[in-house]
Amino acid sequence: MSTVIGLLNYGVSGNIFSVQKALERAGATVKTVKTKKDFKSFDKIVLPGVGSFRDAMDNLGDLKSELVDQIHERPTLGICLGMQILSKVGYEFGETWGLDLIDAEVKKIEVKCKVPHLGWGKLSLVKESPLLTGITNEDNFYFMHSYEVVNYTDVIALTNYCDHNFVSVIQKNDLYGVQFHPEKSREAGIVILNNFISLP
Repeated sequence: MSTVIGLLNYGVSGNIFSVQKALERAGATVKTVKTKKDFKSFDKIVLPGVGSFRDAMDNLGDLKSELVDQIHERPTLGICLGMQILSKVGYEFGETWGLDLIDAEVKKIEVKCKVPHLGWGKLSLVKESPLLTGITNEDNFYFMHSYEVVNYTDVIALTNYCDHNFVSVIQKNDLYGVQFHPEKSREAGIVILNNFISLP
């Protein structure tokens, strides 16, 4: 029996269709979550997202408290913006409170190169994590972001852009986040999703 993923659709998930297809390719059954009543029988949660921190939190609305409760109960993966909103606060278009599930802030990337950061990057492992099983420092992942998660306690991997190391993978207990887009990262991305699906 395949793992059932609750894929959150909260109005800024421009990548939700491609994430769904990638999860299915990795072996999961996917159910979309839009309202509180959709929080039924699923094993894990995935938070996709393309857009701004403020829009994401505004669109969650009264779903926020239920989402936090659900995340506390089962493994969860945040992708790109979905990882960023796990933080305490973000500063895109002004200060906005996040889900406050990791002790982190989301700030604009300060580099001398072009922002947004668009393109491929490698992971530099800081700690071991089941999410990265089978991943090496030769694997490439696709990034598309202008903001970064600033966190010092839950960092699993860093990625370098323009001589700047930013947090690219986090883990806090059963809560995971990736700044890259696994659904756009070819076979390496499918390995990441399969690792998440395979978590107990």
